[in-house]
Amino acid sequence: MKRVGKMLLYLHIPYCDSKCHYCSFNSYVDKFDTRQSYMRALYRQLAFELERFDAKPGSIETLFIGGGTPSTIAPELYAPLFELLTPYLKKDAEMTSEANPNSASRGWLAGMKALGINRISFGVQSFDAAKLKALNRAHSPKEAIEAIETAHSLGFGHLSLDLIYNFRGDTGSLLLSDIDQAFMLPIDHISAYELTIEAKTAFTKDPKARQESETLARFVAKLIQERGFTQYEISNFGNYQSRHNQGYWKLENYIGAGAGAVGFLGNKRYYPQTDIDAFIAKPLKISEEKLTKSNLLTEKIFLGLRSTIGVKRALLSSDEQMRADYLVKKKKLFFDGFGYQNPDFFLADEIALYLLK
Repeated sequence: MKRVGKMLLYLHIPYCDSKCHYCSFNSYVDKFDTRQSYMRALYRQLAFELERFDAKPGSIETLFIGGGTPSTIAPELYAPLFELLTPYLKKDAEMTSEANPNSASRGWLAGMKALGINRISFGVQSFDAAKLKALNRAHSPKEAIEAIETAHSLGFGHLSLDLIYNFRGDTGSLLLSDIDQAFMLPIDHISAYELTIEAKTAFTKDPKARQESETLARFVAKLIQERGFTQYEISNFGNYQSRHNQGYWKLENYIGAGAGAVGFLGNKRYYPQTDIDAFIAKPLKISEEKLTKSNLLTEKIFLGLRSTIGVKRALLSSDEQMRADYLVKKKKLFFDGFGYQNPDFFLADEIALYLLK
């Protein structure tokens, strides 16, 4: 198996205070009594993956704890994982944890910072109370503001927040208010996601919860960029650009540990069990998917075109290069001497399909 020195690490925490109506992630609101057992199982899988990935000292460049809601797990339950990981973490590793404003208390934030977390990504979604209620979010606008300010006061170097747009009833004035409030806070990154209706979510029974408006999508991106944040992927903006995010888009190797996580090494994806109880019982029961060269090329093209990573010319066949060069002439792509850059991420999928036809 091909070994690569550097890698990313993702840890999945499948517990949530409440299930948001749009959420399709593997998360539970009714199994909190399993948390200690789950974290022990997560430790077992992580130890196994460090061997599988042939991890060396300093080889983990980024860590991302996602969910679910990582702030539903006390810092002391994370401590054994960090003891295991410390030798493998690069000295300046970017270490991010997601958090919900209602559960990211000062004590939780301080405990995570003591473990080494240096970046917090807050699930805010909106600063409008009615919209938060309609999305079934568990926090208030005030709690979101206070949680971010608390994290800043504790000395976290990087803070991010998520916003959702194109929810039913979203208007330019509401989104302008959300973005203005976001930029009053000490953040250096925003993830702005267009609402999608995923299978097996509450919104599948209410498909009109999503509104179709490319105009609003472009409006949101324009507002955020006008306030000084660079758009480095269709949904991500910042004067700090997440190294973990970029690693995914470059298809770098990453360990995925936890119920519902995904790992990637060379040309294989690894899938632990999604059910919490099944994962606790057998954390090393992991299925594999082998990707073809065509699968990997397709992913590199789609991911590259929806981000500033772009697509290297050498990856493309002669026919694909010809089509890409045609798009350069039409100013739909730019060629920088090595690869193709997409100036309009909102057209990424259409351009990718044209290249691959």
